[in-house]
Amino acid sequence: MRASRQTFLNLFCILWLLLLLKAASCSPLPSGDDSPPPLLPSGLYKGHTCVGCVLVVSVTEQLAQWHNSTVKAAVERLCNYIPEKLQGFCYVLAELYGPHIAELIDREMNADVVCHSLRLCKQDPGQPLCHLYPPPKVGLSTAIWKAKRILKTSKDLKSTTRFSNLCAFPLLAKLCEKIKYVIRNKLPFEDFDGDKFSTFPTLRGYHWRGRDCDDRNTTVYPGRRPDNWDVKSDSNCNGIWGVDPKDGIPYEEKFCKGVDSRGVVLLGDSAGAHFHIPPEWMTVTQMSAKSFANLPMAFTDELDWPQFSEITGFLNSTIGGWTDSLYLRLRRRNRCNHRDLQNISQNGGSSRSLLNLMKSLARNQLLDNPAIVIYATIGNDVCNGNHDTLAHMTTPKEMLSNVMQALRYLDSRLPNGSHVILTGLVDGRFLWDNLHDRYHPLGQLNRDITYSQLYSFLNCLEVSPCNGWLTPNETLRNLTSERALQLSDVLKEIARSEKFANFDVFYMDFPLRQTAEEWRKMGGEPWQLIEPVDGFHPSQIAAALGTSITWQKALHEWPQVLGKENPFNDQIEAIFKDQGGH
Repeated sequence: MRASRQTFLNLFCILWLLLLLKAASCSPLPSGDDSPPPLLPSGLYKGHTCVGCVLVVSVTEQLAQWHNSTVKAAVERLCNYIPEKLQGFCYVLAELYGPHIAELIDREMNADVVCHSLRLCKQDPGQPLCHLYPPPKVGLSTAIWKAKRILKTSKDLKSTTRFSNLCAFPLLAKLCEKIKYVIRNKLPFEDFDGDKFSTFPTLRGYHWRGRDCDDRNTTVYPGRRPDNWDVKSDSNCNGIWGVDPKDGIPYEEKFCKGVDSRGVVLLGDSAGAHFHIPPEWMTVTQMSAKSFANLPMAFTDELDWPQFSEITGFLNSTIGGWTDSLYLRLRRRNRCNHRDLQNISQNGGSSRSLLNLMKSLARNQLLDNPAIVIYATIGNDVCNGNHDTLAHMTTPKEMLSNVMQALRYLDSRLPNGSHVILTGLVDGRFLWDNLHDRYHPLGQLNRDITYSQLYSFLNCLEVSPCNGWLTPNETLRNLTSERALQLSDVLKEIARSEKFANFDVFYMDFPLRQTAEEWRKMGGEPWQLIEPVDGFHPSQIAAALGTSITWQKALHEWPQVLGKENPFNDQIEAIFKDQGGH
């Protein structure tokens, strides 16, 4: 079974790698309610195709520059950096595209020109030519025309159109169906007993939900109340089971009875899932085989890192900063909460898309412990990539309807005694204010690409994660923040006035201002709180600091939400050590 699972994982990553090199990435930057549909289309969106091409060509050109090598050698170097089992498709694409890329770069044509001439960037009628770099002296249109003439007779280039529909290949059809299943349902791909928990880390496995301790028994899973006090086995996967030989009392009863055990659930977006593209993937001065060692894991987690996230993180961060999470603090407060976590988030998640996503929640009202649910769609209700971005934002009326539907659903699923915390939307003006004139990782070698240029490029292609905030238009940035505040006020009013049978509701502002203030006190700069590659999401540092602020607010204003501190924590640790780990 393990060999079969690894084979699937390798094939899964190979397909995603091919999609990345051909058409941007396996998980495009989210753009609100206009995020890609939950199925693999026959051809990926042209905007993301263009972004992916420009990034890959730029990296290739910079590798040649940094190592003083030919472009052909740089392409080979890039493929060699990729994990060995995934290199095959990279070399296939290098054979198809490499010679054309090398010829055009050797003629001093930049990545924009190369990708337009390869027809991986396209211009819609009546629309401008989108570009990341300053146009060539002869003009972008003229440079593209010259490049196309150079490539006009290339048979290899024409043959690459067969990759526009990867899932049509018979050998990949079944694999695509499996990928569709994972993407569509947001449930673990490997879950033999169907209880929505897994023993496999990625593909929506235990990086996203507490690890199952018996994947062939549907009555055994994290978060349930113990079966017969777990005398004979660990039914709730918290690592506490058996009987104390000194007095015959089950350990679960002795240590966990009456101590307010509870889990934590996040209903969120890409910020909650902790979207992150490692900057070393496109910073040639830091690039090596080690830089890409985590590529298979990153792809099969949708370029998200929930295991390090603000709400459900449980592993020490390997992407900078440190890990601190609501889950870890709840576990330290009461070790009976071990493994009781669920991160139900998706890139591009909004109040509307959560209505379907939340159906993957695993909670039994009769058998399971209560849960703290964090509802946090902090940006995508006002963020989208459309030129008429204001017209595509969620209205206060729609927000009220979406959130009330979600809360009514939760009331039918959560055990009595649960709690829901509604998190307000962020004020995203922070992004432009702190990044627009800084150099992007891709522009650090030659000091030629700022975040302002990146934002303009993405806006032109209509694939910006947030056209309303990532823009030089101050009026538009202010209007976007005004709508975000209106939607936050809706959440605040719901928390003030609405009552539910199985949980109480609280509201808190997204703690960006407090996070920035705390980071300044520690000697940090505001821009370090933003993900460096996409220039949009909270960084690992921001996530960890945000946890502390959220915890302190709950501790002082709603202590009942966190439950009691377990007086038996030391005894649990002495007997059960790490409780089976995570």
